[in-house]
Amino acid sequence: MSGRQIERLLVVAGAGDYPRFVVEGARRAGVRCVDVVNVLGSTARATRRAGDNVIPFAVGKTASGIRHLASLGYDGAILAGQINPLSLFRTRFEKEVLEWLKAMPAKNAHSIYGKVVSEFVKAGLEILPASSYMDDHCPGEGLLTEREPDEREWSDIRHAAKVARDVGRHDVGQTVLVKEGMVVAVEAFEGTNAAIKRGGRLGGKGSVVFKAAREGHDMRFDIPVVGLKTLKVMKRAGVRALAFHAGRLILLDREAVVSYANRHSIAIVGVKSDLPPAPLRP
Repeated sequence: MSGRQIERLLVVAGAGDYPRFVVEGARRAGVRCVDVVNVLGSTARATRRAGDNVIPFAVGKTASGIRHLASLGYDGAILAGQINPLSLFRTRFEKEVLEWLKAMPAKNAHSIYGKVVSEFVKAGLEILPASSYMDDHCPGEGLLTEREPDEREWSDIRHAAKVARDVGRHDVGQTVLVKEGMVVAVEAFEGTNAAIKRGGRLGGKGSVVFKAAREGHDMRFDIPVVGLKTLKVMKRAGVRALAFHAGRLILLDREAVVSYANRHSIAIVGVKSDLPPAPLRP
């Protein structure tokens, strides 16, 4: 897939493997220099090792940190990986960031990360879609596993997709669990895995999970991501199927995820939607 060529890329790396996959994908796409921002307390060691250079970044000094990063002359930056939402309540922020938070009428992933993106842009650094260079990790429509959802699970998937679309309009979350037509969990501020655990406790075995980026979602941040850790949480919670909008989810370590799902008879399927796919190039 074509796009403008980036020579110097900055990856602002949160937790997990996702940022490392971005670094590796950018290299395969011909990006000459890929540097990693080490978000203190979040960025994995393997991600730091993957970068050409590593730049430390403290969440509490986000405002001044953004201006510093923007001054370094990169062609663009990608925000990848999770920053623990609880850090909002446990971090001592510089005055400017406290003023940002105070001015927000609603504090959710969209408003907070949207503010971060706008500050990067204002400082002169373009934020690229978080799906950029993730060609190998963005599955399309169709079944990924040996087991297909059964009739009841397909019914729950269709219902969960409608619920996910509706709650997404209110910036509630990306994950919905349904069992036999009953919504047993909707992701709030706790994150996907915690929502699945909660739904499993309430609904017992047999729920399905639907994960979706909301309509009009800003793909520069907070794109839906699923990896092996989430599959293991699903298995412990008794979840039997995972569905998502085709082309709008990052699936990390696909081979390991599909292998694990097959061993435990979990169905994984991408379903067609009328929403645009996540962009894979700047």
